[in-house]
Amino acid sequence: MLTIGEFSQLTHLSVRTLRRYHEATLLEPAVVDEATGYRYYAVDQIPTAQVIQRLRELDVPLGDVRRILRTPDPEVRATLVADHLERLEDELTRTRAAVVSLRRLLRPDPAPVDVELRAEPARTVAAVEGVLGAHEVESWFAGAVAELDAAVGPAAAGPLGGTYENALFQEERGHALLYLPTAAPPRTGRVHPADLPPVELAVTTHVGEHDGIEVTYGRLGSWVVENAMAVAGPVRERYLVGPRDDPDPAAWRTEIGWPVFRVG
Repeated sequence: MLTIGEFSQLTHLSVRTLRRYHEATLLEPAVVDEATGYRYYAVDQIPTAQVIQRLRELDVPLGDVRRILRTPDPEVRATLVADHLERLEDELTRTRAAVVSLRRLLRPDPAPVDVELRAEPARTVAAVEGVLGAHEVESWFAGAVAELDAAVGPAAAGPLGGTYENALFQEERGHALLYLPTAAPPRTGRVHPADLPPVELAVTTHVGEHDGIEVTYGRLGSWVVENAMAVAGPVRERYLVGPRDDPDPAAWRTEIGWPVFRVG
């Protein structure tokens, strides 16, 4: 038997932490002296303590740690760990996006935004559309791209594009449409012909991955306020270069088009 102090030294878990794990029925001592209340641990509990330590270093909640330890099926244990690692990866992605945005926002002298006023004619495209929540955009986008690529393939007459209703930004739920221009838009699965109306746009290009694209949106919006007037209508994006074209995020280029009419 090992005293709680000895067990602490061997496992690098503090005495306070070991007491907390005992109270949470996560790592119970092998023996508790009824007279003194002293806790004693067995040598074969050291690997369990080390597993707990590693899981907690990954911020696995105590309840999930308990389930992992008490599940006899190794596949179930692996699934529980994998699910948590996926959540960590999602959090890391959000953290990285915030860092990218902050770096761009905190530059002392940002380069002036390059804006072009462009008149887009009406056109019929192959599209996938839907009403979705802001948190659904990423997964919806990936599925829509796959369907459009499969339906249109080499018949695409230009880069992938999208239109996004203002409500998607303002209320976190709204209409989105992803499209590929093609001479004869097919109708298969969710892919169908859609008419894009003519519109005049203030257009700028976001360079790099989509993390931080809201900074480019903000700068374009400021330009619109100062030089033009926004009109009702969805924002348009065109993905000139993206993951489908180049694996290097530094090469990606996304056009953002803000509906406007010129002042004067």
